[in-house]
Amino acid sequence: MNSSVQLLQNISTKPERRILGLMSGTSLDGLDLALCRISGSGLQTNLVLEFHQTIPYSAYFKEEIRSIFAKEVVSLEKLSLLNAFIATQHADWVLQCLADWGLKPAEVDAIASHGQTVYHAPIHFHQKQGYPNATLQIGDGDHIAFKTGILTLSDFRQKHVAAGGEGAPLAVYGDYLLFSSTEENRILLNLGGMANFTFLPQDGDASKIVCTDVGPANTLIDAAVRAYFHQDFDRGGQIALAGKVNQEFLNALLKHPFFGEDLPKSTGPEMFSWEWMSGTLSNLNLAISPEDIVSTLSQLSVEGIVGAIKQGFHPANTKLYVSGGGTHNAYLMQQLQKALPQLSCQSLSGLGIPADAKEAVLFAVLANEALAGEGLALGNLPSIRLGKLSFPN
Repeated sequence: MNSSVQLLQNISTKPERRILGLMSGTSLDGLDLALCRISGSGLQTNLVLEFHQTIPYSAYFKEEIRSIFAKEVVSLEKLSLLNAFIATQHADWVLQCLADWGLKPAEVDAIASHGQTVYHAPIHFHQKQGYPNATLQIGDGDHIAFKTGILTLSDFRQKHVAAGGEGAPLAVYGDYLLFSSTEENRILLNLGGMANFTFLPQDGDASKIVCTDVGPANTLIDAAVRAYFHQDFDRGGQIALAGKVNQEFLNALLKHPFFGEDLPKSTGPEMFSWEWMSGTLSNLNLAISPEDIVSTLSQLSVEGIVGAIKQGFHPANTKLYVSGGGTHNAYLMQQLQKALPQLSCQSLSGLGIPADAKEAVLFAVLANEALAGEGLALGNLPSIRLGKLSFPN
């Protein structure tokens, strides 16, 4: 048997697999790494998080990504170069973390790499007749596999698009396997660059599960803080807390047609861009302070989330668990709890997975399903396995 195929068979039949999940989101704050021990598959999945680390991106690394990020027109050369550059850098960080954790690459069965989303274009956004949903993540899996010597699964979103989905959000698969409960209905909200949530019904009926993007979380806040305060993000939500919401500006932003679309749906910084926000503000001709702009954009994130949840997810005995960088923003967390008092807003960490590690963990779960599962059929999509294989040699 071919040695690579033999390797794949050996990993897929092991009683337990050690999988390293990698996640780099649209907030561009850094690479999350989550080393997981996973046994079983499907609803019998059992996961233990061994190590978790976030490696912050340098200013140079962020600017290189932003040169092609969420832009309709970019340099094809830069896109091609970054595809390899990002993967090589991620591979270096994998090796660095494994050394810090006292592990050798041979002790890891697989890497699950999300890559870096650089453009997300569902049909409702691009509106080009004859073209399907599309999304693009770079950071090639072959480069990671070759440099680390570890079997790598990557490019998870393309199978979802091929099967008729929008490629996002994918959290539903891992959320369903790891966090379903027979004791309560759960809404698992992630506050990254964009906001998305998964509704998990207490009765376990997969047909009732909804996973959807709901609008911006941190992307516009971060952009405003960079522009006006020369900081990467609103640490602790302190700028938003110091400002006041401008209702006229907020109402204008909430007229974006995305907020009126039915669930589920997906979006990205392409739709909720700095140009859209600043153009909306210019048209209003308002005198508004930078603090008030940040406060208003923060409230926009809250209103998008709350509006989507109120579209149909208010059953009794429901709790809201929050993950992602937004959990550290006191303004967002306080306003969510105020707007949704009946849902008992709390950090996902209470369910045993650190809020900052969740997305990296979820991609480790997706890789485990591709290696050892039978495919997942949720919503109206067929049973699919997500991720492409890159052998280390």
